[in-house]
This record gives sequence, structure tokens and C-alpha cells, in this order.
Amino acid sequence: MAHLLLLAIVYVSFVSLGLPDAVMGVIWPAMRADMGQPLAAVGVLTITMTVCAALSAGFAGRIVARVGTGVVVAASCLMTALALVGFSVAPSFAWLVLLGIPLGAGGGAVDASLNHFVAAHYSSRHMNWLHGFWGVGATTGPAVMGLALAGPGGWTRGVLTLGLAQLTLAALLWATLSLWRRERSHPTDAAAADEPPVVFKPVARRALWLAPLCFLFYVAAEMGTGLWAASILVHRGTNLAQSGFWVSVYFGSITAGRFGVGLVSNRLGNRRLVGLGVTLALVGAVLFALPGLPAALSLAGLVLMGLGCAPVFPSLMHEAARRFPADVARTVIGRQMMAAYAGGSVIPAAFGLLATWVGLGAVIPVVVLLLIALLWATRALDRLT
Repeated sequence: MAHLLLLAIVYVSFVSLGLPDAVMGVIWPAMRADMGQPLAAVGVLTITMTVCAALSAGFAGRIVARVGTGVVVAASCLMTALALVGFSVAPSFAWLVLLGIPLGAGGGAVDASLNHFVAAHYSSRHMNWLHGFWGVGATTGPAVMGLALAGPGGWTRGVLTLGLAQLTLAALLWATLSLWRRERSHPTDAAAADEPPVVFKPVARRALWLAPLCFLFYVAAEMGTGLWAASILVHRGTNLAQSGFWVSVYFGSITAGRFGVGLVSNRLGNRRLVGLGVTLALVGAVLFALPGLPAALSLAGLVLMGLGCAPVFPSLMHEAARRFPADVARTVIGRQMMAAYAGGSVIPAAFGLLATWVGLGAVIPVVVLLLIALLWATRALDRLT
């Protein structure tokens, strides 16, 4: 019973990780108007949070070894909660950037420590579902913000609501620290145990960099779309509340897809899932990129892109241990996480400059190019490993 309770707490913790990840794109049109900022200023916030997340993720392993996973997750959740509450009362954009430091650092620590904990204590199926629960948070966040934007409190009310939810979770985590200390590692599920031993090809130098490059392309496409979809929809005539709803649907389709993948991943295999997912995402991105299409077809493209994105990240991460020997895989996975953070910050932030200089209509065509590059990189990596 304690084992299942801890698993539930791990899932809820990843929900909390996803809550703030997708809201910036929804609230930015209103936030920048209140703060008197240009369209591209969101890049300062996203880069600040992502750099802090990358640094905290890099140090999380050492801190976990000293104080334990439970303490790191609880303290990080409290840090993000206080940062979100601070967002709701920040008097200027400079304060938002400063509060982005603990918000990013807390998220990075939770990301790294929980991924490692689940990999060590639970099966690969639970790893897929873990990322599905991140999607629950990423779906809920924009929905909350959409309701807040439609009400009298605006974006500040929505951010405060998320902050209070995080505070509640932090209290739960501190109250259940003993569960984390009692948990012990155990073998993965029977399906994984029955798999034949993996025979690795000789490690190719190109493969060591192609694997992180896949994460750079993928996260840039997924998060770039999540960050700018609301602004694009507003530009096309959709109101703020409806735009927030469709961003929520986008992340919701990623979530639903990941839960479904957890049921069939052992039968289909990681590489096939990645190929199918990227192809579907590419079709969806093309539909969403074409401004002359009927609105329903364009929005269907956004949903298809989310469904296509669903299996890519967890399947690529899980496949790293099958592509490379254990000592090499540890190095490659570290590079993949750093590339994911870079792809989630630098390129979506650069989209702001592209939107300012060329127009919002240029953003999704770049996403299409990123997905084409991802398809090429994954196929090249499959041939080398």
C-alpha cells in the first residue's frame, strides 16, 4: 500500500511540474500589455527559467545523494509555489524575471530527481505514464489561465491559483517524506525482464551528438508551438479565453497520447513509435501553419500535432539505454537533457524575434522545418545504433 501511495505522490508531483510549463504562452498577450513589454520580451523570461532549470537539474543528483529525493522534490515544489505567488503580485517585468530564477530552478530539480527515481524504482511503463502526468499539469495550467483571463482577476488571479495549488502539494510532500525513505529499488515489469539481451553496435561519434540533437529539435517544436499558439490564434481573430482553451487541448492531446503509449509501447517499440509520432506531428503542423484553411481544420492540425508529439520524448529517452552501453548512455542522456532545455528556451525565444521582424505567420513553418529535421536525425540515429 505504501508503495502505491508513493507512486501516486510521484505522479501528482509531475503534475505540479507541468502546471506552470504551458501557461506563459497563454498569459503573455495580457501580461505584456500590463507590463508594457514588446512581444519578444517573453524570451527573457523563458531563457532565465530554462537556464536555471538546466543548472539545478545538473546538480540535483548530488543533492539527492545527500538529503534524499523526497526532500529535494518537496523543497523544489515549495520554491516554485512561492515564485508563482510572487508572480501574481510582481510590480514590474524585472521582478518577473527575478522570480523566474526560483521557478526554473525548482522545476529543473523536480524533473531530474523524479525521472531518476522512477527509472530506479519503477518499470518503463510507469516512466511513460510519468510524462503523461506532466501533460495533465500542462493541460490544466492553460485551462485555469483561460478561465482567469475571462474573469475579473485576469492573469494574476490565474497565477495565484496555481501557486496556491503548488503550496498544497508542497505541504503533502513534506508530510509524506517517510514514504520516500522506505522505498527500495526493484526489477522492472515482466515484459521488460523477458526481453533478450541487447547487443550494441560499436559506438559512432556522430551518434553521440545526433541523440541530443533529436531532443533539441523535438522540444523546440513542441514548446515553441505551446508558447506561440495562443498568440497566433489571437492574431487570427480568436479571443484570449478561446486561445487558452485550444492551447490546453494541444497539451491535453499530448497527455492522452502518452497514457495510450504506455499501454502499447512494449509491442510497438520505441523506434517505431518515434517515427509514427514525428510523422503525425508533421502533418498536424502543416495544417496549423496554413492560414487560408478553415478554422476547424487548422485547429484539428494543432490537436494532431499534440498526438504526434506524445510518444517522442519518452520513447527517445527510453531508447538511449538500448542504443548505447550503460557507461556511454549516462553521458548521452545528460547531453539529451541539456539539449532539451536549450530547445525549450533558446529557439522558442528566437521565435519572438522572428514574429517581431517577419510576423507571427512565420513561426509554425519553422516548426515544420524542425520536425523534418527531427525525422531525418532519428532515422540517421537508428542506422548508426
